[in-house]
Amino acid sequence: MTSPLPATKLNALIARHAAVEKALASGPDRDSYVKLSREFAELGPLVEAVKTYHATEAELAGIDALLSDPAIDPEMRALAEAERPAIDQRRSALARDIRLALIPKDAMDERNVILEIRAGTGGDEASLFAGNLFRMYERYAALQGWSVELVSANEGTMGGFKEIIAEIRGRGAFARLKYESGVHRVQRVPATEASGRIHTSTATVAVLPEPEDVDVTINEAELKIDTMRAGGAGGQHVNKTESAVRITHLPSGIAVVVQEDRSQHRNRAKAMAILRARLYDAEQRRRDSARAAERRGQVGTGDRSERIRTYNFPQGRVTDHRINLTLYKLPQVLEGEALGEIVDALITEHQAALLADQDQ
Repeated sequence: MTSPLPATKLNALIARHAAVEKALASGPDRDSYVKLSREFAELGPLVEAVKTYHATEAELAGIDALLSDPAIDPEMRALAEAERPAIDQRRSALARDIRLALIPKDAMDERNVILEIRAGTGGDEASLFAGNLFRMYERYAALQGWSVELVSANEGTMGGFKEIIAEIRGRGAFARLKYESGVHRVQRVPATEASGRIHTSTATVAVLPEPEDVDVTINEAELKIDTMRAGGAGGQHVNKTESAVRITHLPSGIAVVVQEDRSQHRNRAKAMAILRARLYDAEQRRRDSARAAERRGQVGTGDRSERIRTYNFPQGRVTDHRINLTLYKLPQVLEGEALGEIVDALITEHQAALLADQDQ
């Protein structure tokens, strides 16, 4: 059964919204004004929804009072009875939106993303598939208005990537991409396969929120930093300057190598960003393991060993195994166009699980 809306909490939010509005009108200093403006903007949609919900409840109460009157005109009764379901449906939708808005948000949802894709089983075909996945996310990011910057890439012998790391910058990037972590599987006939046999290959995707300095404390004394000459396909720059950087975090053993940029300084900054993201992710996983049983009921566990999706080329389908969703839109998904449909379905499922937890 759906729990009623928490009236005390909603009244407190309305009161806080009014207090913030009053504080803004009093002419606060610049820092306070920025902070209050952000809070006012965040509370605004929720407060408006609550007021609309109350108005809808009052409208329903008026209709019910009208319908309970035995002396009501038959034509008026028919009109009220016809109108009531739509108003009741609007009230239910508003209640759901309000309950969703009251769920504590993931503090990392608005952060940028460190995207890591690694070829798994399948040799050259796995590397090609890793390249397909990277281009899919690159195109999806472009459709969202986000920017993508390559951080590190280790190309496969036949194309694609053995490993590729990129930074995706844009509002809400982590909120929409965080469900992509896990094992992605491809089933297709490789171009080199003469007999037409379908091969199965995999690639592992990791989506890490980009933490800020305050989220992760790194002791410089615990870092081993090596510089080396960049390796690669050739060119004037390769092997002439020691611009590549490898940073090893000694307590955890996590090592990051970045050599994409010609500047050692920029490579070091990128490597530190990746290290920070991996350390933050490792700490979150340690905390989450304590409530792993609780999370199994939600959309995925974020476990990189979990097979989350299959891309079947002969059938032109993509299946997300966590929510049993199948789309016969393989080309559109790989172009980034239909990936949003899968992401929306995953978010909806996750929200439904959170709402169900609220009602228990």
